[in-house]
Amino acid sequence: MTEIPIPLLQRDVDEASHRTLSERGLAYRTVPAADPGFDGWIQAVARGFQDGERSAEQIAGARGRNSGRRLTGVFDESGPLPEVAVGTIASWPSELTVPGGTVPAGAISAVTVAQTHRRRGIARALLEGEVRTVAAAGLPIAMLTVTESTLYGRYGFASAASAAILDIDTRRVRWSGPAPDGRLDFIDRASARDLVATLHDRTRHRTPGDIALPPGHGDRFTGTDPDAKDGGDIRCVQYRDAAGEVRGILTYSLAPHERDIVKGTAKVTILIAETDDAYAALWRFLLELDLVAHVHAELCSVDEPILWMIGDRRAASVTVFDHQYLRIVDVPAALRARTYGAPGRLLLRVSDPLGIATGEYLLTVDDDGTGTVSAAADAETSGAEELELSVVELAAVYLGGVSPATLGRAGRVHGTGLARASRMFASTTVPRVGLWY
Repeated sequence: MTEIPIPLLQRDVDEASHRTLSERGLAYRTVPAADPGFDGWIQAVARGFQDGERSAEQIAGARGRNSGRRLTGVFDESGPLPEVAVGTIASWPSELTVPGGTVPAGAISAVTVAQTHRRRGIARALLEGEVRTVAAAGLPIAMLTVTESTLYGRYGFASAASAAILDIDTRRVRWSGPAPDGRLDFIDRASARDLVATLHDRTRHRTPGDIALPPGHGDRFTGTDPDAKDGGDIRCVQYRDAAGEVRGILTYSLAPHERDIVKGTAKVTILIAETDDAYAALWRFLLELDLVAHVHAELCSVDEPILWMIGDRRAASVTVFDHQYLRIVDVPAALRARTYGAPGRLLLRVSDPLGIATGEYLLTVDDDGTGTVSAAADAETSGAEELELSVVELAAVYLGGVSPATLGRAGRVHGTGLARASRMFASTTVPRVGLWY
């Protein structure tokens, strides 16, 4: 009888990690948002990300945002604050956009370890336990956005989508983009929150690496959380096309210059454009704001069209960093979920530091880009080109953000199929996710 996976949110803690932590005198348990123990869990998360102690109002707001997540904590009951976690992690079922489609995925967040409890195996137990939990729940991929990029490779994660920070000197900009005939209007933050959710859902399937909007993120972008400290600083602008349809939303705040009022900075919170006209209109609005000399936008694509709309390319400073990390736990399901850029047959010899996805797989791609996957032991592999790699490299190439040939030159991937695999895994759209989670 085939075992039906228990949904991610209903699963208990991983047994192997539980044993490891118990041997070290540490308790490891799930902490539902409605549980009284949530207070100590969220205080630990805030401390881990170098934030201040949470007030009762902030805890209540966080409780609501986390009600749809699986929260897990590690507790040292021998310490002076047994109710405050010394390690935290959160996860929830989500959906990842891939070339040609989507795939179910387990999103991971809130990974922290108290400075007082480093080098006790807490991070390893939390991450390995969560990866195994995602796999046991039947989700093909685990994913997260990272603050420390050196931590996750040992658990099978790889950078799969980069992001760019744009700093634009508006005094050097001469607009050379289109002039759309729609209209721009300021709107209230509550309306903007609803538009963020609507437009994100209508546009997220276009870009590999994008995900379903996590719970509470609409409020985060618009400052409408009940506990938001500076929510009133956020301004919201919508774009309607000539037919009257809302096609874009922009939220931003203004930071005045400390000495010169005409040298302020506009900081983009989020910009979602369903059409090219909406994109151009919202960006032009930003770049022509009064009393603003700089526009700062994070989590942009590394190939933003705005860089070709400003006349002077050197008006923009671009910083690229690794952002979205993936971890493949079910190789056949993950590979079947996407389409491919070229036909071919690849024998993939995959290793996995946790042993979850280790195996040999035959990937066959038809002329229309559809891929089928089978265990090599059950398939005729003669004539297939070969690729030897770990789940880390497989995750890195999965969205098309880097080619197998590049990783081959770096000594990370080996085999006769490097050139063909590079054509197969290529994506016409640069992967990106425009949010932290």
